[in-house]
Amino acid sequence: MKAALAAARESMTPIWAVVGILNELTKARLTALVLITTLTGFFVARTGSANWLAGLHVLLGTGLVAAGAAALNEWWERDLDRLMERTATRPLPSGQVDPGFALALGLVFSVGGLVYLTWVVNLLTAVLGAVALVSYVLVYTPLKRVTPWNTLVGAIPGALPPLMGWTAARGEMGAGGLGLFGILLLWQIPHFMAIAWLYREQYAKAGFRMLPVVDPAGRTTGWIAFVSSVALLVTSLVPMWVGVAGVAYGGGALALGTIFAWASWRFTMDLDRQRARMVFFASIIYLPLLLGLLMADNVLQSIF
Repeated sequence: MKAALAAARESMTPIWAVVGILNELTKARLTALVLITTLTGFFVARTGSANWLAGLHVLLGTGLVAAGAAALNEWWERDLDRLMERTATRPLPSGQVDPGFALALGLVFSVGGLVYLTWVVNLLTAVLGAVALVSYVLVYTPLKRVTPWNTLVGAIPGALPPLMGWTAARGEMGAGGLGLFGILLLWQIPHFMAIAWLYREQYAKAGFRMLPVVDPAGRTTGWIAFVSSVALLVTSLVPMWVGVAGVAYGGGALALGTIFAWASWRFTMDLDRQRARMVFFASIIYLPLLLGLLMADNVLQSIF
């Protein structure tokens, strides 16, 4: 697979090769998820005649911060990424990009995004963006080699984008925005526990103290995944309780959360790669369905 990827890169025209490298350096798929969750927060928070230009502004600013943070993370971990098969082909460990360029790109994007959010959106959204940037790059990244609880810390910056979308629309956090923050926070824990379990040998080789590395039997890993998924099921109902979603959303959230919790329970009871993959795939199906249901229900509420 890795050899095929390398061959494909060599066959690409220079411009597409550059685009591919930049996509990997800025973790384009992760940044896209950030934009989707930011848009969800803005969408459900809008009131009356929504200022959609403000929505575009917060997406641009948040996207720049997320892309910059990703580049800074890859710059910081470039030597460790060489030790893991799943990351060895990234632009920095594979030598496709100079570290100085990656550092400059990360700083320009992240600082530029924060300045843009401050001037064009509002100060509160920019502050949340700064918290996400600092906690991801300067706290979570080094903690990965210090404590197995780094995943809990790393979930914080990943949960802030929907709250940033909310504050861009309303200028304050509110119960609905905090509910979205809680949903993203709790969703990440079983998602990343599954990933860490699947790649625990590679993480150990690179010196990352992920929980499955220091918990070889996996009992703590499994229970944290399951308890988090149950807490997620409850938290996913907050939008209905605070009035930004209706009963249709609540029923769908309950069904989706039950399926996700069931997958996590199976993983907890039978700690093997197949169950870990089940949790991983359940997580990547759960989130877009839940967010889509939330926005669709919000539209129906505004109509009826």
